[in-house]
Amino acid sequence: MEIHMRVLAPHPNVLAFYDGRVEGYRFSDGANWVDDGALSLGIASYAIVHSEEALVYDTHVSIAHAAFIRRTLEQRGIRRITVVLSHWHLDHIAGNAFFADCEIIANVRTAAHLARHKAALEAGTLEGPPAIAPLVMPTRTFEDRLTLNVGGLPVDLMTFDIHSDDATVLWLAQDRLLLAGDTLEDTITYVAEPDGFARHLVDLNRLRALSPLSILPNHGAAERIASGGYGADFINATEQYIRALQAIQRDPSRRDVALRDLIAAPLASGAVSYFAGYEAVHARNVALVLEAAAGAA
Repeated sequence: MEIHMRVLAPHPNVLAFYDGRVEGYRFSDGANWVDDGALSLGIASYAIVHSEEALVYDTHVSIAHAAFIRRTLEQRGIRRITVVLSHWHLDHIAGNAFFADCEIIANVRTAAHLARHKAALEAGTLEGPPAIAPLVMPTRTFEDRLTLNVGGLPVDLMTFDIHSDDATVLWLAQDRLLLAGDTLEDTITYVAEPDGFARHLVDLNRLRALSPLSILPNHGAAERIASGGYGADFINATEQYIRALQAIQRDPSRRDVALRDLIAAPLASGAVSYFAGYEAVHARNVALVLEAAAGAA
C-alpha cells in the first residue's frame, strides 16, 4: 500500500508525521473511516525526540503509517519509544500493534473507551472498515496529569474534555508548546459529542489558561504545522465555532449560513484557514447538533 507521509520538523525536538490532503489519493476503495475522517482532512501524529528517546503521540491511521514512524525514528538513532494516545478515536490508535513492545500510555477514560469498543474495533463494525485487529491496549494509565521524562526533556500529559471526554494533550512548558490532539482542528472542530458543548467550552478556557505560544493539532494544514503551528487565537476560533453551533441549535434557520460566513472573523485573522474538505464536516456537524437538540426537546 502506498502512503504519502511527509516528515515535518515544526520545532526543535518535535517531528510531525503528516499524511492526507493529496488530490486523488485514497487509502482504499469504497467508504472507509481512514479516507473519510482522516486522510481527506489531513492528519499528523507527532514524535518528541531527545537523546536516544522518543515519545510518539498517536500511532496514526494504519500499521503501514506506524511502521513508517518507527522506522524513521530508529534511523535517527532512537532506541527507546514511549507511546501516548491523545484519545480513543480510530485514526489515532490504528497503528498501536506496531508499537506492541513499547509502553503505551493513555488516560483512564481512553482505556475504558477502548476496552468497551475492542470487539467492534477488531471486527471493523464500529465505524466500518478497515478493522483494527489486533487492537493493542494501553499498558499504563493515568488520571488528570502525568509528567514524563523524554531523554531529559519534561513533557506534561494533561486531560481535557474537548472534542471527546478523554482528550490528552502534551504540554512542553519550557517552550510553551501545546500538542493539542483533536481538541483543536483547522478548519473547524469535528463534533463527536454534541451533548458536551458546555463541558468543551469550560475546558477550552482551561486550555487558554496555559497561554501557549505555539499549537500543533493532529488535523490541520501541513504548511502551518511545518512553519511552527498555530497561535493561541486557534483556541478562540474553536470556541467561536462551538458557540455558532449552539446558536444553530437555538435557531435552526441559521443552518443555512455558509461556513465561510459563519467563521469569517477567525478566517480573516488567520487563526484558522479554509479547507474545502471541511464543508462536509460542517454539514455533518449541523445535522448532528440539530438531531441532538430535537432529541432533548
